[in-house]
Amino acid sequence: MTTIGLGSAGLNVTDLDRSLAFYRRALGFDLIRESTDETHRFAHLGLDGVVLLTLWQQGTAGFAADRAGLHHLSFEVPSLDDLHAVEAGLRAASVPIREERGATNGTAATGQVFFKDPDGIRLEIYTEDPRARGSASDLPRCGFYEELPDR
Repeated sequence: MTTIGLGSAGLNVTDLDRSLAFYRRALGFDLIRESTDETHRFAHLGLDGVVLLTLWQQGTAGFAADRAGLHHLSFEVPSLDDLHAVEAGLRAASVPIREERGATNGTAATGQVFFKDPDGIRLEIYTEDPRARGSASDLPRCGFYEELPDR
């Protein structure tokens, strides 16, 4: 069997300019390339020239958690220190972080941070760093949870 790795993710968005600004501000992604065709707008975002995310302006409504499809999109960072830095950047950018019992409790100490993009797409930044509380097998990832209001 050939080894298969995950490539980039593609997300439908309702407003490409708004989403570009969010992902660049909140996660520090670089704009690698962008369509100049106004009827078929898309953009490739990533780091160090590697495409991690493609945004397609073809959504007509925000994310619907009750429909088949994407549950959440996660990104991994190498260490707990990196996760704390990402969390601090999200807070500095005024991105609401999902805080509840069993999730982040207001910090990245459990090994993950959950938040949403402007279209309501669920996002997660996580680390497998053993210094995070718990182990990779017992972290409460996104899982099944009630939608809570953003704080």
